[in-house]
Amino acid sequence: FFGESVSTTQLTELARDARLELRAAGGASPELDRVATRLDKAARDLRLALGEPGARLAWTQALRLPDFPGALEKLQASLKELERPLAEQAERSEGLASCARRAGGAVAVLARMGESEGQAEVRWVEVHGHAAQLHVTPLSSAELFRRQMMDHPRAWIFTSATLAVGEDFKHFTRELGVPEAETRRWASPFDFAHQALLYVPKGLPLDPNDPAFTQAVIEAALPVLEASGGRAFLLFTTLRALRRAHELLRSRIGFPLLVQGTGSRSELLSRFRTLGNAVLLGSQSFWEGVDVRGEALSVVVIDKLPFAPPDDPVLAARIESIRAQGGNPFTELQLPQAVLQLKQGAGRLIRNETDRGILMLCDPRLVARPYGRRILRSLPPMKLTRRLADVEGFFRDYQSGSQIRHQGALLRRPSGLR
Repeated sequence: FFGESVSTTQLTELARDARLELRAAGGASPELDRVATRLDKAARDLRLALGEPGARLAWTQALRLPDFPGALEKLQASLKELERPLAEQAERSEGLASCARRAGGAVAVLARMGESEGQAEVRWVEVHGHAAQLHVTPLSSAELFRRQMMDHPRAWIFTSATLAVGEDFKHFTRELGVPEAETRRWASPFDFAHQALLYVPKGLPLDPNDPAFTQAVIEAALPVLEASGGRAFLLFTTLRALRRAHELLRSRIGFPLLVQGTGSRSELLSRFRTLGNAVLLGSQSFWEGVDVRGEALSVVVIDKLPFAPPDDPVLAARIESIRAQGGNPFTELQLPQAVLQLKQGAGRLIRNETDRGILMLCDPRLVARPYGRRILRSLPPMKLTRRLADVEGFFRDYQSGSQIRHQGALLRRPSGLR
């Protein structure tokens, strides 16, 4: 929150829109076209200078790449070269005024990226498939958010199922700079003890970073998928693990297999609901904001505890800041973040009072590490098992109950219906 960023996509779109608006307002010229073309090329060259997609680089790391400093210098020069004529002609149309504002904002962000990094913020680069995004992010939004609240005096109410770690709201209130806030937690209306079962399988590698870990997760998940008849989300902490799981599963299950990246999230969810027995492999975007109610989703498998990678530039800077202040980064930041993220993923399973299902957590650290107990206490109060037979029995009981309910519905059908 409260950070600034600019992406190469924004700059290529600015170059395109500037050309169109200048032509529409009668201010186009061959030279301005060339200026816009130079900006478009400079933005694309900057992305190429950053190498393979998927990286999140600290600013100092990016500057050490052979072609990045030169590409950045050309981008800044071409952007300023376009900003000047846009500012001069901004009054000719609203479209040109908008382009001028966008150019000015991008110039300001790039200038800020080049400043000496202060203790209160971190500069970093995110590399996507066809774009790159340059960020300036505050290490803490607490003071900025507190100032925002003081500037707008009123009652502020925050509600969510994932604000607390167990009964403790300190992480959330500390992050927002409101340690004095009143907090309250209410029990869920769902009967998790009867609606769900938490399954932590045995026999997986103790180190989740073991190269064989994803294969072990799939081997443990296959009998669960057979027992459930598909109807499952398999959620992964990395795209690499997701792709590996897809390789392992595609020839081994008889259920429809849907994979993140083969369609939009809404398209995949629509197909998942319609099919009724599908298995969906997802990463970050499926951990939250997804609501599948009813029998179409009866299993959620999560491969690992979602600890953010310690080399993430923002996390690394925050860890160093907490250490410098004499704090414990693991207990104050990394563990609470992982717990809240895990609660988000686990929350995909039970969405109403009649849903039933299995939450399968494959990370052995839940039972092998002391902090695992704290994580388990933060999850909904499901019965915990480590036995596959209990999972299979859960689905047998569920199917028997469904048949009884179905027969009862037939017996109660109105007279005259056949």
